[in-house]
Amino acid sequence: MKTESPHNEETVLKGIPASPGIAIGPVFVFLRHAPVIEERSILTEEVERELGRLEQAIARSHKELRKILEFAEKKLGEDKVKIFEAQLMFLEDAVLFDAIYARIRSELKNPEFVVHDEIGKYHRIMLASKDEYTRERANDVEDVRNRILRNLQEQRAISRLEGSSVIVSQNLTASDTVILSRNEVLGYATDLGGITSHTALLSRALKIPAVVGLKTISHTARDAERVVLDGYSGVVVLSPTEETVKRYEAKRASYHEFEARLTGLRDLPAETLDHHRVELSVNVEFEQELEFIKLQGADGIGLYRSEYLIVGKEVFPSEEEQFNQYKLLAETMYPKRVIIRTFDIGGDKMMAESAKENNPFLGWRGIRVMLDKPDLFLEQLRAILRASARKNVALMFPMISNLKEVRRARKLLDEAKHQLRKEGIPYDSRIKVGVMVEVPSAAVIAEDLAEEVDFLSIGTNDLIQYLLAVDRGNDVVSSLYQEFNPAVVRFLRRIIDRGKKKGVWVGMCGEMAGDPLATILLLGLGLDEFSVVPNMLPEIKKIIRGVKYSEAQKIARHVLKMKTEDEIKAHLKSMMKKKFPDIPIG
Repeated sequence: MKTESPHNEETVLKGIPASPGIAIGPVFVFLRHAPVIEERSILTEEVERELGRLEQAIARSHKELRKILEFAEKKLGEDKVKIFEAQLMFLEDAVLFDAIYARIRSELKNPEFVVHDEIGKYHRIMLASKDEYTRERANDVEDVRNRILRNLQEQRAISRLEGSSVIVSQNLTASDTVILSRNEVLGYATDLGGITSHTALLSRALKIPAVVGLKTISHTARDAERVVLDGYSGVVVLSPTEETVKRYEAKRASYHEFEARLTGLRDLPAETLDHHRVELSVNVEFEQELEFIKLQGADGIGLYRSEYLIVGKEVFPSEEEQFNQYKLLAETMYPKRVIIRTFDIGGDKMMAESAKENNPFLGWRGIRVMLDKPDLFLEQLRAILRASARKNVALMFPMISNLKEVRRARKLLDEAKHQLRKEGIPYDSRIKVGVMVEVPSAAVIAEDLAEEVDFLSIGTNDLIQYLLAVDRGNDVVSSLYQEFNPAVVRFLRRIIDRGKKKGVWVGMCGEMAGDPLATILLLGLGLDEFSVVPNMLPEIKKIIRGVKYSEAQKIARHVLKMKTEDEIKAHLKSMMKKKFPDIPIG
């Protein structure tokens, strides 16, 4: 039955593509009602009764989360449920709940108010972080708080829906995403969220198309309204015309056919038509991604962001905790290589100890922090070395700006090796060491750095914003963040040339490495290794395998003569449309 659309005309919204696929169907607006909390005084004789009510609400919340965890395990596997294990641990935090019980007794306030206020402190701290990952984890804290409050108020959550639909919401928690998937969910569309949000991670695991960061869709969309959701491009169309629906149906069929062909590339090398071989690796943050990475046929892990072991935590993980994580990565990927970046904290990343700075991006961050904390740095280096015993682990230092930093870091690495030798603990004595080139000064002295290390890895995200003096997170100037700016392209050529002249390989782990529009250019500039987000790997491999290296070099030489970003992008788009018409270009 066709429902009359509440919109008079087609409305197109643009967000962040979070999970691939195209969904077409009716909207279901999922409203997560925040509990209304009143501050109320209680009598002394009411305290025990109120504490008992809170204990029951916590017990019910625990039971609910256990059920969600069990369902998620069955549907996604054990490696995908750590989100819910973390929520259960928060729910079992004795220090937190002892403080809540103590406040109820001493302040004589109702449990709803104290729970909301006390857990709210954690939520506000995490939400204020400039780091996207930490802000996303704040949703976990809020979810646990609201679950307890809902059970205190004896309210029920929506979990069952009629028919198939595209879920539209301001935001979805991990439990929302999993529980709603028990219904015939066609897709997810949210106002908030980024590529590391639970909606993004879990919808990819559930193979449900998703677009996040749409800003206003929960206010714009209406129940039962027809919608097209494109998880490839991040476009959502409300009240689409029949012509639009047909176009997206054809696109969906084309993608299914295209993805079937890409599957055949999984076990083939990233090699050009004239047999020039490059390495095609992936960037990793979470161990939950490892299974997907192996299915994609990656050559290894080109960047493991180790700082996600400490983001938002009050203490650094012990050497043993780090070792267990690094060992898991190394053993899962063996014999393929895993490059572990040492803690890159500060700047936009919350950490156990942070300095108040006017401009943290140009302050105490990356290698600077760890060199100022040699004991903690030594623990991490020991953990990485211990995980390298099978000889498939490499390490790299972030935010390098001069040669002195590399030498100081290597001196600590030598000390870690010396300690392990004395203790009889095995490690790879010839472990490969690299540096991130993400500061313009590092690019300028690339040849000097190359004499001290085994490889260079270009971090384009920071390099571009430092080079062009543009904060890519600032909406006012974000359009000036241009990866195809001639200055950027020429700078990349310089880094690659200088590194290779000194006999080291040069890779790239920034977002540009996973941009299909940049692939042939980077190939032609001589890049040895591309490290990309996992879902982009098949497309990048297809491009590499569909062009001659000599042709890519010719294209790069031509681009290097161009004087504007518009000119460069127009040339690359025209070339890609001719050679790879089935690959979407942004």
